[in-house]
Amino acid sequence: MRQALMLAHKAAQLGEVPVGAVLVKDNQLLAEGWNQPIAGHDPTAHAEIMAIRRAAQVEQNYRLPGTTLYITIEPCSMCAGAIVHARIERVVFGAVEPRAGAAGSVLNLLQNSKFNHQVDVQSGVLAEECGQVLKDFFRSRRKKRQK
Repeated sequence: MRQALMLAHKAAQLGEVPVGAVLVKDNQLLAEGWNQPIAGHDPTAHAEIMAIRRAAQVEQNYRLPGTTLYITIEPCSMCAGAIVHARIERVVFGAVEPRAGAAGSVLNLLQNSKFNHQVDVQSGVLAEECGQVLKDFFRSRRKKRQK
């Protein structure tokens, strides 16, 4: 999760919403991602999606069984759908997303029994630090708008 936090800070420095994601397999870093929708003019370029895309290329497989995805914030519904389709085994996230979270806050797409794959979920890992990165980022943006 510390690596994901570092990537969230990188996203913030680039003017993106500070979210970072790290995908691990067999205790080895497989891929990482950070939010890039603004720079890439791509609404799907969330940290999780970027990490999943890179990992699929590394593995030469659109399925990523036996992997764990560490994310600084609870995934949205788009990312949760990609996680399920990629067959990621486990998701560990920091801060909850009370407005759009799809791993238990608003919806729970990762563990929906109607899908053909359910994901193990652990929340709250470094939650305060992960949440603070977001709070600081949005506070800074609001201050800039007021000037």
